[in-house]
Amino acid sequence: MEDEVDRLVAAWRRERPDLDVGPLEVLSRVSRLARHLDRARRIAFSEHSLEPWEFDVLTALRRAGTPYQLSPGQLLTQTLVTSGTMTNRIDRLAKKGLVERLPDPSDRRGVLVRLTTEGRDRADSALAALLAQERAILAELSSAQRAELGSLLRQLTAPFDNIPG
Repeated sequence: MEDEVDRLVAAWRRERPDLDVGPLEVLSRVSRLARHLDRARRIAFSEHSLEPWEFDVLTALRRAGTPYQLSPGQLLTQTLVTSGTMTNRIDRLAKKGLVERLPDPSDRRGVLVRLTTEGRDRADSALAALLAQERAILAELSSAQRAELGSLLRQLTAPFDNIPG
């Protein structure tokens, strides 16, 4: 089965035989897949009136376990945004009733961000919709192929996840 990347690579090999275009065979497919996944994510989240960034914050809190709360600093670490961006996001989610701010009992000046019942329900239902979309994307692969692909992609992404700062 031929895909668009095969055609792209063939054209580059014809036009630039002096270059090794082999990386395009993998990374162009990863890039194209990322665009399809982004589209699937947006569909799944919009069905639950969520933006992707809202889903990211809500699910970070959901994964924290009961009582589904984290400090803004912990949310920064998990979502990779600046403190100003996170403050804005927390404000917007609180205005929608999806999170609430509470005083941090271990730090008089600090706050904790807690998922509300509505926020938890919305995160749970959006996650279920996302997983259905992702299963459809992976439907052509056997479970062994999915495991192998996951392992190979981990080898590529792990160094980026372990960069200090």
